[in-house]
Amino acid sequence: MEITRLLTLYYEATPDPQNPLEGVRFGTSGHRGSSLKATFTEAHVLAIAQAIAELRPSFGATGPLFLAKDTHALSEPAWATALSVFAAHGIEVRVEADGDYTPTPLVSLAILEHNARQEAKADGVLLTPSHNPPEDGGFKYNPPTGGPANARITRAIEERANALLQEGLKGVKRLPLREALARAKPFDYAGLYVEKVAEAVDLEAIRASGLRIGVDPLGGASLRVWERLAESHGLPLEVVNPTLDPTFRFMPKDHDGKIRMDCSSPYAMAGLLALKDRFDLAIGNDPDADRHGIVTPRGLMNPNHYLAAALHHLYTTRSWPGAKVGKTAVTSALLDRVAQALGREVYETPVGFKHFVAGLLEGWLGFAGEESAGASFLRFDGRPFSTDKDGILMGLLAAELMAKRGQAPDALYEALAETLGRPYYARKDLPVSPEAKARLARLSTKEVHPATLAGEPVLQVLDRATGNGEPLGGIKVVAANAWFAVRPSGTEDVAKVYAESFLGEAHLERVLEEATALLHKALA
Repeated sequence: MEITRLLTLYYEATPDPQNPLEGVRFGTSGHRGSSLKATFTEAHVLAIAQAIAELRPSFGATGPLFLAKDTHALSEPAWATALSVFAAHGIEVRVEADGDYTPTPLVSLAILEHNARQEAKADGVLLTPSHNPPEDGGFKYNPPTGGPANARITRAIEERANALLQEGLKGVKRLPLREALARAKPFDYAGLYVEKVAEAVDLEAIRASGLRIGVDPLGGASLRVWERLAESHGLPLEVVNPTLDPTFRFMPKDHDGKIRMDCSSPYAMAGLLALKDRFDLAIGNDPDADRHGIVTPRGLMNPNHYLAAALHHLYTTRSWPGAKVGKTAVTSALLDRVAQALGREVYETPVGFKHFVAGLLEGWLGFAGEESAGASFLRFDGRPFSTDKDGILMGLLAAELMAKRGQAPDALYEALAETLGRPYYARKDLPVSPEAKARLARLSTKEVHPATLAGEPVLQVLDRATGNGEPLGGIKVVAANAWFAVRPSGTEDVAKVYAESFLGEAHLERVLEEATALLHKALA
């Protein structure tokens, strides 16, 4: 990746406001794109920041704004652009004390801690495309709830930002960067996190365990946090890769030949996997640390498998009376079986961590997770810790689990699978036209109603989530020992097919075949 060209185009590329592909589009995790494609430029950031500055009081935010960036090359200039706009509007912007990078969960915690004590509520902005390739940039907004913004809020930001692009950014206010920096308030995000995380994870047990723990931030913003956690709490962990390079040239290529900092991918995690025998447990994070990867001497854990183990450990070591288990509709049904065995109710939602924010904030969800290796959970006393995905917290939980149980998370998973049924899970991406994607998003149970699934009677056909009743943006078909779901991608012209069976690999293949056939028939 050529950094000079990428940064030059950030300032010079002009998005076409008449082209919807070059406008502002908030997916499940904010607006993402690249200056190389004119989909993430200074114009986009100016428009989004101006929209937030105008609208944030209507979202309940009249206090400070916590501003953060990760280690992607476009995050730094986008951070500066956003700061110049927020400062021009007289907003008190809080930035990392030494100009360092800030993981997503640290912003969530900072918002929650402030709002628990102050009447003027805070919100946050994160310049990050998460695990996306090095040439990408991203812009996320977290309202006073501390977690990802809901659809009502992102729709309002999107509409106003696109209107500003249409008007040639008329009315956008900004200050020179030097003046904006002078007005910003230093804030020690990492210090707050390192102090408060002991309220959610048993660090004493980890410290006393004698475990050998390796950590790979994958060139991301969690580096300093892990270093400070080790120093402040005496944790037995070693950061195996302290490299920070916006090209991420040190990263192994993913399955498709692209560089992608996906800590749930065995390709991206090859460097840490090569060191697995040096450690009892190893932890990886993506660049903004909202995802986790868990490695044991047996290898990289499947994200669904770790979520099941984490769920069982949490609900057998915390009280959290009446707290439900949050999962997305495409996360393993093993979590349903674990929850049922523990006497806990499952709250199932569409894809997107935003659906869990209220439950974590109000304490009626003890744990919430999704199959793409994102999760969070409450403090010991039932208060929220972070209402966004927290890959650092989930990594520490794996160490706590191992320290307290004397077994690795994958060993606990094996015990659960032996008792409750072993899941076989797969996901396929099928190319579809934009028109077919739109039809898929509108599919209803009136159009899709199979009687059987791979030889079993169908128990449910869903177009809305069973937990919050929100549209799935696709269809889910459920039998006693298998299910599948189909939904359109939010960023690519593909249909995503998820499937799971508790009856073996061959049965899973039958489920996938029937799901694919049903999809083609429905979109014909």
